[in-house]
Amino acid sequence: MARFVDQVKIHVKAGDGGKGCISFRREKYVPKGGPDGGDGGDGGDVILVADSQVHTLYDFHYQVHFRAENGKPGRGKKMKGKDGEDLVLRVPVGTVVKDVETGEILGDLTEPGQTLVVARGGKGGRGNAYFATPIRQAPRIAEPGTPGEEKWLILELKLIADVGLVGFPNVGKSTLLSRISAAKPKIADYPFTTLEPNLGVVRLYNGNTFIVADIPGLIEGAHKGIGLGHEFLRHIERTRIILYILDISKGKEVIKDYEILKEELKHFNPGLLKKEYFIALNKIDLMPDSEKIRSIIELFEKRDQNKIYPISALTGQGIHELIYILWRELEKIKKKQI
Repeated sequence: MARFVDQVKIHVKAGDGGKGCISFRREKYVPKGGPDGGDGGDGGDVILVADSQVHTLYDFHYQVHFRAENGKPGRGKKMKGKDGEDLVLRVPVGTVVKDVETGEILGDLTEPGQTLVVARGGKGGRGNAYFATPIRQAPRIAEPGTPGEEKWLILELKLIADVGLVGFPNVGKSTLLSRISAAKPKIADYPFTTLEPNLGVVRLYNGNTFIVADIPGLIEGAHKGIGLGHEFLRHIERTRIILYILDISKGKEVIKDYEILKEELKHFNPGLLKKEYFIALNKIDLMPDSEKIRSIIELFEKRDQNKIYPISALTGQGIHELIYILWRELEKIKKKQI
């Protein structure tokens, strides 16, 4: 299975235009025919295409330089040179394209089939037929083709999902994803089992679906690059809803965990805290005392009323209600966007 790569730096070079032709008409009964040199062909473009079958930027990790075909030179009899072939590079849906030199975002490929020309081919040079005048009837000049564009690009993948699961390592995010969807993430009882984002499709009884992303576990200081979570925080930016997953078996310490998670998101991008959110208090199967569960829920509800859902990803307790709430909220968000 290809390794998950979500950011690469590549160099693209469009094809150069072909040179114009210096040629003169030579036929049996026309010993001094006029100029008939054709124009050069145009260079090929470099084009990115969003492909739903491509899920990582892995293919760009080892090959860095990409070049489209040059235009062919013009020929006699005013024949234009053949245009260079475009170079089409397939990237995952959700790829953001940045110009390294200017920092400008050239495009954001969010739909399957969406295309972006990142380097335009050069124009073919004009042949000597173009330069003929009544005074200069036999010009021996032609133009070279213009060079194709070239630039360094950063390709950055931001996963497109409806719901993003955010939490510390080992709180049960992967177990929850496997419980509610067909995804089969690697699961074990130690931190950082999830080393790359996982996507799962949740299918409801009514036929509706939504996509959930399991983001690798954050730790305190993630926004500074500590741990594994920082490089994946960008994947939360596109989600419509953030679902905080907390381990309720830690008791009242879970409140502090929640505050740390919010602080990490705030430092990375303050706009993340403006997203709709819910809180899943996981591992209630490890809390036989229902009064303790109730007391912790009450602590949360003082600030986050109607946002708290106690669940057990392991046994399935509370999962159906959580899925329904997420779907209902997604429908509200979609209606607002219409």
